[in-house]
Amino acid sequence: MTPSTPRWALTAFVLAAYAPAAAAQAGLADQVEIRRTAYGVPHIRAENFRAAGFGLGWVQLEDHGMRIVQGLVRARGELALRYGADSLDSDFDLRPVHRRAVASYPLLEADTRDMYDGFAAGVNRYVELHRSEFPAWVTPTFSGHDVHAQGMGGGGPDVRRFLNRVRGEPPRGGAAQPGAEGDPQAPGAEDGSNAWALAPSRTRSGRAILLRNPHLAWSAGYYEAHVTVPGQLDFYGDFRLGGPIVLVGGFNTYLGWATTNNAPDLEEIYALEVDPARPDHYLFDGGSVPLRRETETVEFANGPGVGTVTRERWTTPLGPVIHRGGGRIYVVRAAGEDEFRGGEQFLKMMRARNRTEWTNALRMRARVTSNLTYADRDGNIYYVWNATHPALPHPSGGDTAAIPASRSTDVWTRVVGFDSLPQVLNPRGGYVRNENDPPYLTNLHQPLRREDYPAYFPGGAELRLRSQHSLELLHNDRKFSLEDVVAAKHSMRMILADRVKDDLLRAVRAAPPTPEVAQAAAVLERWDNTAAAESRGGVLFETWWWRYVRTGPQAPPSAASVGFPVPAAALFARAWTAAEPLATPRGLGDPARAVEAFAWAAAEVQRKYGSADVAWGTVHRVRHGSVDVPVGGCSGFLGCFRVLNFREEPDGTRTVVGGDGWVLAVEFTNPVRAYSVLAYGESSKPGSPHHDDQAAMFAANRMKPVAFTEADVERATVRRYRPGREAGVATRQQRGRASIVHP
Repeated sequence: MTPSTPRWALTAFVLAAYAPAAAAQAGLADQVEIRRTAYGVPHIRAENFRAAGFGLGWVQLEDHGMRIVQGLVRARGELALRYGADSLDSDFDLRPVHRRAVASYPLLEADTRDMYDGFAAGVNRYVELHRSEFPAWVTPTFSGHDVHAQGMGGGGPDVRRFLNRVRGEPPRGGAAQPGAEGDPQAPGAEDGSNAWALAPSRTRSGRAILLRNPHLAWSAGYYEAHVTVPGQLDFYGDFRLGGPIVLVGGFNTYLGWATTNNAPDLEEIYALEVDPARPDHYLFDGGSVPLRRETETVEFANGPGVGTVTRERWTTPLGPVIHRGGGRIYVVRAAGEDEFRGGEQFLKMMRARNRTEWTNALRMRARVTSNLTYADRDGNIYYVWNATHPALPHPSGGDTAAIPASRSTDVWTRVVGFDSLPQVLNPRGGYVRNENDPPYLTNLHQPLRREDYPAYFPGGAELRLRSQHSLELLHNDRKFSLEDVVAAKHSMRMILADRVKDDLLRAVRAAPPTPEVAQAAAVLERWDNTAAAESRGGVLFETWWWRYVRTGPQAPPSAASVGFPVPAAALFARAWTAAEPLATPRGLGDPARAVEAFAWAAAEVQRKYGSADVAWGTVHRVRHGSVDVPVGGCSGFLGCFRVLNFREEPDGTRTVVGGDGWVLAVEFTNPVRAYSVLAYGESSKPGSPHHDDQAAMFAANRMKPVAFTEADVERATVRRYRPGREAGVATRQQRGRASIVHP
């Protein structure tokens, strides 16, 4: 075999040599036991890290099948070979990533490699024994390199937005909009997360409590699991589909953490002057520097045959070339672009026994983004705005501007030190929290001063309504039990209604209203200002609000808008202010427009639902598998803490498609206590009993107790087996679900 050998031929060669590997994979089954508790949660007990990875690979294939295989094929850069030319862009992007994964693999610690190798072996063994579940082209030849590559990535949003601008293309993505043009009342989607840590001074048990609550699409791929290697690892959390240590949060006996997205600007685009005398050279540091040309050939399925496409890319020591024009070459320099130790860092965090060990793992800087909220058995609570952020020698170019560069001093060459990042340890008031806002008001008793941090860090401290809801629950002297935290997490208040409803009612009655509008106003007055499933009036308010937003002026990028695509002054009588962080924004900025929007909303709700006082849950539904039930929760833009995003259905009802879905609450007693819920279930296979068995529980604001100690796992086990050795032995009849808490 040579470097020019086609990838399909390499695959065939590997398959021919597979038989000895298959025997080794089968042997791993004797080194791991899987115990499934209620709702299908896998508890994997392994003799070593390779066997632990094997168990995780096996259970993910059991529960998600082809989805895992496709992810590994994508990581190899071979989607086009299987699905055709539409996948060429993905393959061209990921082939270099896979090469970096292969090159960096020997540099990983042995335990990390063992987890990756074991996961690939578990996938291969499952494919080998369940051929009928997969297309004929799927072969059990995945490697640890493929698993490792899934945790690495390419360019970020700055590149896409810059190219959109210079090429004159319309922007894609960006701020959430209130709905499609033909659907002005649809609630705006909002990705994000909530996280809390409470100190012992704020809990009834005198032990720290952690809440993990991501808000992403229900297709995001959270996977609840518990992995134990005696004496080495005992961790419970959310393992993202496709790998054994690609996870975002969880806990062990000693500590736990949660993540929330923070979107640091890790990329800078530099404009280099072309050397007019030498093609494909640029001027830098007083000399003429050549660009490096690379070519990539990707195979794709072309009917019954295979076609190929070759593309070229140009690179520089500063970073890859993303555009040329106007006598300039544009390159992107991204912090963490070549980082390959993300899984290794997570494994160290999972194994840590105290805050020092955990923060030492963070100091690797291999996890290049995310707010991290932490609590431990020693009573510490901690928050850090984590980012491997370039230390810029110039103002940030943002996501559309390129910085002219002619010398090395013009470009960034180091990252901001970990100790210089915004962080809070054991603050007054006994809490830290984050809902994706900038880090400065993590704790209102000890705010961080914006001026103490570089100008290129996130902007002001403005608190959106979701964050204010969180603080209203925490910024007090209340002591919480774990059950209290679960109940508070399901708060159904819609903070926006508290701020503007009274002004709206006054403006409507002063108009004066028609009888139909007056009747709708009476419904709104009786409404309890919640998005609870049984409440009446919330649908009318939500419909009015998005009409009011859509008919207002669009906000320029720099306008303070509390997360809305409309200037705050056009929406509210008083915009957010640091002097009243939990009481602003409030009032109506344009009462006349609000009255017009309300008259429209009253007629629209009557038309669609037959009544202005339709119950929230009649319209807003969890529909998953065989489950179709009402649910409470709304967009964070409306001030909900229980955030849900919906898809509008043809009949006018709305189906949850994202937001809350995976929730974990942990109390660091001895032993640890925890509750969890994974709304969309452990399995994406519609025929699995664990596809929809948590959906109704989630909709009812309930969570299941977590089995974590060995005794609890044994009591809760409903099936145990060695992966690939037997179908599984039921230890008892699965007589219903584990008990659930209803705070």
